[in-house]
Amino acid sequence: MTYRPRGRFRKKEIARINQSIIATEVRVVASDGEALGIMNTKEAYELAKEEGLDLVEVAPKAKPPVARITDYGKYRYEHEQKIKKARKKQHNIEVKEIKFRPKIGQGDYETKKRHVERFLKAGAKVKVTIMFRGREMTHPELGRKILDRLSEDVAEHSVIDSPPKRDGRNMIMVLGSTIKPNSKEEEEEKRKESKKETKKDNKEVDKPKESKEEKESKDNKKEEEKKKSKEEVKTKNNEEALKPEDKKEKSKPKDSQEDKSKDLRKEDAKKEDA
Repeated sequence: MTYRPRGRFRKKEIARINQSIIATEVRVVASDGEALGIMNTKEAYELAKEEGLDLVEVAPKAKPPVARITDYGKYRYEHEQKIKKARKKQHNIEVKEIKFRPKIGQGDYETKKRHVERFLKAGAKVKVTIMFRGREMTHPELGRKILDRLSEDVAEHSVIDSPPKRDGRNMIMVLGSTIKPNSKEEEEEKRKESKKETKKDNKEVDKPKESKEEKESKDNKKEEEKKKSKEEVKTKNNEEALKPEDKKEKSKPKDSQEDKSKDLRKEDAKKEDA
């Protein structure tokens, strides 16, 4: 059984439950989905009470009404989630309003026309009103000309939902967009993609740019490394090309200083004996 708060904290009930069910007989569906058939509402309520659940009127317009034995809190949560998903898929059409005067200048007309085009490209409807003052009321054809001109200029992105009509001192025309507005899910996806792109751009901007001197020094280092590698390859090739005799001569050990000193001593001794 669910706890239901009272007073201002109590939410509106989605369906009739338990003792609030008006019908005397109900087609009962068990908690596991099994159809129990038509029963008296009191008997069905007692059956739900024994299981520790609620008797929820699911289809009140049916004859007899259909009631399900389930947890009301769980049923309410699932119902709210379905409504949220349906709202996300809905296309919300905005209605923008823009106002003209019958004696509008060319520059002001162009700027307002651009605003109308921007609204239509975004998928919104545009309510165009011509405001008349004083003696301008006697010349409604001026306002009609502006509306006809605007509808022709914006014909690529618009459809006339309601033609020009007089409404008191104003003349009104409603333009509908030929572009479908994006749903909430599509808008969220676009926002995420735009955030990712901005992060990438920021990273590229944050990278420190190398100066010309640093680039030149790096290029010089690379050239020097290439030259060294070429010289090393040449020396290796030269060593391999040397004759074996030259290698033997190079391999012979040179006389050390001690051997030379010994030879000098021997010569001195020979001279003394003589």
